[in-house]
Amino acid sequence: MSGALVAGYAFAAYATVGLAVAVALAVFGPGRVLPDSPPCTIGARLLIVPGTVILWPLVLARWLRP
Repeated sequence: MSGALVAGYAFAAYATVGLAVAVALAVFGPGRVLPDSPPCTIGARLLIVPGTVILWPLVLARWLRP
């Protein structure tokens, strides 16, 4: 397997997990990540998705923190 193919698979796996975390965050709400946040509209939830896909390890760590 070439290095480019491995990098492509790694990127696809990272993006897939990021999309799953982003959808879960958008559905269950940012209220779990930021407890004092105001109600979140559909538009705001859609704006959260791209950043969450990229930064999903940080978002997931904050989400799972007690």
